[in-house]
Amino acid sequence: MRLKLQEIIDKENKQSPLSDEDLMAALAAQGIHVARRTVTKYRKAMKIPSSRQRRDWTAGPEKP
Repeated sequence: MRLKLQEIIDKENKQSPLSDEDLMAALAAQGIHVARRTVTKYRKAMKIPSSRQRRDWTAGPEKP
């Protein structure tokens, strides 16, 4: 599960990173059903920052 989590985070859009709930849904789509709290626990254990901290702020504001 940790490898899948890392893979999803590596492929995410850095302008709009996935929240823990979004990560939970992405894992569920791949057949790995876990709680959001479990995703948070593994993300922290792997020293992966939160979605706000992973966001690339250098590109400027998003356009609707």
